[in-house]
Amino acid sequence: MEKQKFYTCKNDKAFKEVFMKKENKDILIPLLETCLNIKINDIEYLNLEDNVDYLNTRKKSYDLRLSTEVGRIQVEVNANIYQYSRIRQVAYLSNEYSHVTLAGDDYSEDLNVIQINFTYGLMTRFNEKYQYLYDEKDYRVYKLRDEEGKEYVDNYKIYEFNMDYYLNFWYNKDEKMIDKYKFLIMMNLDLENLEKLKRKSKVVEKYMEEINKINKDPKFIEYMSYEEDQRKMQNTLLRKAKEEGLEKGLEQGSKEKANEVVLKMKEEGLDSSLISKITGLTIEEIKNI
Repeated sequence: MEKQKFYTCKNDKAFKEVFMKKENKDILIPLLETCLNIKINDIEYLNLEDNVDYLNTRKKSYDLRLSTEVGRIQVEVNANIYQYSRIRQVAYLSNEYSHVTLAGDDYSEDLNVIQINFTYGLMTRFNEKYQYLYDEKDYRVYKLRDEEGKEYVDNYKIYEFNMDYYLNFWYNKDEKMIDKYKFLIMMNLDLENLEKLKRKSKVVEKYMEEINKINKDPKFIEYMSYEEDQRKMQNTLLRKAKEEGLEKGLEQGSKEKANEVVLKMKEEGLDSSLISKITGLTIEEIKNI
C-alpha cells in the first residue's frame, strides 16, 4: 500500500491550520519571538471571524496584532515556496499598510507593518529573471530604500527566512544551533524527526501533536488532494500551452491559437483567475473567449 503523505508546515495551508488558531497561541508566540528577536506579551487575532472554516476559505492573509516590548506590530504571515509569491506578498503587505496607515487620525510610523515569509529553495533554485537565487544567509529584511540606502519609511518591512539554512543544522546535527532555532526547524520535520526534537521543548511537543492531528483529519487531506490536483493541472496546462505556442502566439498577436488553448483550459474546469495567471490575459478577455 502507498504510504500516506505527511504534510508539514512547509505547506501554507498546514501552517495556517496549525498556527493561526487562538488555542495555539502558545506555539505561535515562541516562533514569532525567534523570528523578530523581541518579547511578545500577547497576540490579538483580527478578522478570524471571517475564517472560521479554515479549509473552505480561499483567503490568503490572516491578520495578527502583536503587543510587544517595542510597541504594536501588524504581521501578515506566509509560508511559501514559489518565487512568484513575492509579487503577491508585496501586494498583500501594501494593502495592509494602506489600511493601517489610513485608519488613524494622522499619518504615523508608530505602528510597524511587517510580513514574515518562510521560504524554501533559496539555496538551490535558479530563475532566468533573477539569475541564481542561491542564498546562504539565514534571513533578509527588505525595506523601502533608495539606491544609496536611505529609508523612505521605517515601518514597512518584509522578513524572508531561508528555511533550508536552518534545516541544515538538523541534518548536520549541530546541537547548539538546533536548540537555538528549533521552532523554525520543526516546521518541516516529519513525525519521526519531531519525536527526536520534542525532547528539547514542550512547544515542539505541542506542535507535533497539532501537525499530526491535521494529517489525520479527512477534511484536511481531502482539501490538500484537491489543491495538489489543481496544481498538477496548472503545471500540465502551462507546459502544453508552451508546447503549443501560446506564448509565441500571444507575442505575435495570434489570437486564434491563444483562444484555442484558453478554451481547453476552461473545458478542464480551471477558473478564470488561474487561466489569467498562466496566460497573462485579463479576466474580461478570458470571459469573452
